[in-house]
Amino acid sequence: MDRLDNTIRPYAWGSTTAIPHLLGVAPTGEPQAEMWMGAHPGAPSRTERGPLTEVIDEAPERELGSQTVAKFGPRLPFLLKILAAGAPLSLQVHPDLEQAREGYEDEERRGVPIDAGHRNYKDANHKPELICALTEFDGLCGFRDPLNSADLLAALDVDSLKPYVDLLHAHPEEAALREVLTAVLSADPEEMARTVTEAAAACARLGGDHAPYADLAHHYPGDPGVIAAMLLNHVRLQPGEALYLGAGIPHAYLNGLGVEIMANSDNVLRCGLTPKHVDVPELLRIVRFEATDAGVLRPEATPDGEEIYETPIDEFRLSRYVLPEATAPHDLTRATPQILLCTAGSVHAGEHTLAPGESVFVPAGEKAEATGPGTVFRATVIA
Repeated sequence: MDRLDNTIRPYAWGSTTAIPHLLGVAPTGEPQAEMWMGAHPGAPSRTERGPLTEVIDEAPERELGSQTVAKFGPRLPFLLKILAAGAPLSLQVHPDLEQAREGYEDEERRGVPIDAGHRNYKDANHKPELICALTEFDGLCGFRDPLNSADLLAALDVDSLKPYVDLLHAHPEEAALREVLTAVLSADPEEMARTVTEAAAACARLGGDHAPYADLAHHYPGDPGVIAAMLLNHVRLQPGEALYLGAGIPHAYLNGLGVEIMANSDNVLRCGLTPKHVDVPELLRIVRFEATDAGVLRPEATPDGEEIYETPIDEFRLSRYVLPEATAPHDLTRATPQILLCTAGSVHAGEHTLAPGESVFVPAGEKAEATGPGTVFRATVIA
């Protein structure tokens, strides 16, 4: 079992206080957006045996187990993060596995540099993800019913939005959502900036359900993503609740602290709320134009106290234990690799005592026990 030393990424949208507060350290004054736990080559966790990428490369079957290697190859299939949003992240979607492979191969054939700003596919993998709230957490997830979006836009009484309202009323669901999102992202930038300014003022004036979009416009003035966001469900998670984001589902995280887990990929197609490249034709190929419920997940408890966040994919499995004081150790031994992350209290994992924000990597099959009092998240795979 290896204690992990993890990198904190200082993205501009990060909170300046949330991760330091969790870790019990003084804020630096700079944004601290994500703490990465795993073997992603961009920021692998460090252990006493070396970077986790190198540890796994030296003996994949010993570290990951034969079942995991047979199913996913000689790499850790997931990346675990603590995510702290102090400002909205970009509105985005992720491809499915076939789309990712096709897109990656196409850009490779065309010689698009892997670090190019207009490159869409950094790898050939899909990127399903799950976010579990540690604090109250705001996000956007999936299209709302087009008629509800029409009502939200109509209430703003902005002339340039009225054609979108008409489209949302006039067409079947898929066509309505596709036509409006296409129109918003393809509009003349200067005209759209004026529309966003007028819409933001109306949102601020109306408040209530409109208030989050005024805040989006404050962070991203003139960005068409502000209007695109009004087509999506706004959801507020309470601590312990989660969202699963599958392929093609537009989403954005707005504010809060959470534990995030995802397939080990960097593939993102952006819709707005960003200064980065937006490839509208490719985005429209990936988005699933269907209204969905936001789908808030609550964990399902097992007899031994494990609370599992069920998802339809195998690259990751996230669960948690809320461990009381003075109980028998919980046996967490599995035939698959694990990362254990403490988020509250003090968790004893093997010979390690974990404070909030501290984590360990457990190789496949290695004996693992945990006691409290504290909360520990367990990240592993289904192999």
